[in-house]
Amino acid sequence: MVRRVLSSEGEDANFMEEQDSRSYARNGKARNTERAYASDWKDFEKFCARRNKATLPSDPDDVALYLRNLAQKRKLKITTVARRLASIAETHKAGGYKSPSDEWVVKNTLKRLRRELGEPAKGKSPLVTADIARIMSIVPETLVGDRDRALLLLGFAGAMRRHELVSIDLKDLALAPEGLVVAILKGKTDQTRQGRKIGIPYGKNILTCPVRAVLKWIESAHLMDGPLFRSINKHGHIGMNPLSDQVVATIVKTYARRIGKYSSRFSGHSLRVGFVTSAVIAGVPERVIQNQTGHKSVLVLRRYIRDASIFRFNAAAKIGL
Repeated sequence: MVRRVLSSEGEDANFMEEQDSRSYARNGKARNTERAYASDWKDFEKFCARRNKATLPSDPDDVALYLRNLAQKRKLKITTVARRLASIAETHKAGGYKSPSDEWVVKNTLKRLRRELGEPAKGKSPLVTADIARIMSIVPETLVGDRDRALLLLGFAGAMRRHELVSIDLKDLALAPEGLVVAILKGKTDQTRQGRKIGIPYGKNILTCPVRAVLKWIESAHLMDGPLFRSINKHGHIGMNPLSDQVVATIVKTYARRIGKYSSRFSGHSLRVGFVTSAVIAGVPERVIQNQTGHKSVLVLRRYIRDASIFRFNAAAKIGL
């Protein structure tokens, strides 16, 4: 339900304390980041084992050779190569060793790989306001339709990342006279869980109003607590666990295809980038957009804004062609 707003033993002990401190510090990163680092490190260990090389501490020349192997032979993306290097650096620091990523041979190997093999990031296509309106006109009047309508409209109006969307709990919602207040507690750039709140205003059009859609879904599903967005089986039974973020991507792709778009060009991120694109087209100031998206770096946000503005602020349109 949505609430409304209102000695030797001493030396051994010291050693154990130091070990406990490192163990505690190792868990300072998000769980997904820790898993990625562990997987990357295992791959590096295998590479070194085949060549009978030490891993901790690593020889910078071996690390540079590993980066070249990843990019040139295994054809991994440069972003993946850079992440593998970050994992190696983090493991060294956690073990009390100097990171090889700071060495000249490693830094310049990565620079050359970026120059020779790097390619522009291929972002997903946006779903803009007109697309969302078309989708809402075909969403079925069923329990699944109620959920999908609420998920798409809330994700779009809140400019949410898909993991933020599926992490919303009913206790994170509050109804205000102007609309819905959503507490985002698990943001990508909010590893310390300080959280932030975003406002979702009532829409002018009932068909595309995110607040009404969310309230209808809660009522239809008889939700009282727990995750907002959940699975529904073929018998109409609603699960207790939250949807996975991959399901969000599947839902977006499904409806994009139903309005005649190539589903491969769309993902859960299409809601977030679509919001930015629509806001830019509507002339919303950068600062106001950033308040909704929660971007910590304005430089990242400006990449979205630049893509959305290529025709809105285009010199070629002003020269009389």
